Amino acid sequence: MTIFFIADLHLCASRPAITRLFIEFLHKRLQMGDSLYILGDLFEAWIGDDAIDKQKQAVIDALQRLHQKQIPVYIMHGNRDFLLGEQFTAASGAALIDDPCVINLGDTDVLLMHGDTLCTDDVDYQAFRLQIRNPAFCSEFLSHPIEKRIAIASQFRQESRDRSKEKSAEIMDVNQTAVEQAMKKYHVKHLIHGHTHRPAQHHFELNGTAAERTVLGDWYHQGSVLRYNSHFTLETLPL
Repeated sequence: MTIFFIADLHLCASRPAITRLFIEFLHKRLQMGDSLYILGDLFEAWIGDDAIDKQKQAVIDALQRLHQKQIPVYIMHGNRDFLLGEQFTAASGAALIDDPCVINLGDTDVLLMHGDTLCTDDVDYQAFRLQIRNPAFCSEFLSHPIEKRIAIASQFRQESRDRSKEKSAEIMDVNQTAVEQAMKKYHVKHLIHGHTHRPAQHHFELNGTAAERTVLGDWYHQGSVLRYNSHFTLETLPL
């Protein structure tokens, strides 16, 4: 049995090679008894379960094929696709999981997060996140026609890119104190997250004992997978 962890695929119609790589990964690597955790930002943007293009449908169909094979897929909301909802889960067969959540691997509890809430030094982003995650904002957004939602999402992405140009890499990375606070809260020694697009395995001391933080890579120019079967291995999947 192998458990796979991925994040930050940012699948979209403009990068069809990455979508093909993901579907190929699902088809070739996941076998009966395996499971897959997607820790946010499976899609570049998700503006509602009613706005499905051919690329998104291909991904949904691929996930549904895993469901039919009884291979579980667990998906966490990211900062780009937090509007994934019940229609998506019904069509794909995937299960939405909370951010954060704790799973047990062997005899060890592991904390899973998307990772954006750990970037506490980026005060502007955290304020924006609170705004767009507000249920009233989400309800109003989803009430608009699809064309208007596309325009609003495009505007948000452009504003995000503009803001990012003015910020240092350190500000947009996770805050170590926030990491340690989250791990202490959930009583874990291992945290797995995405969002920062900086794949690595960090080792440090927490309450006097060894602790680990594993960061998943993005899928912009290749695939990035964390594989677990008694130990963790970060892999790169070439296009």
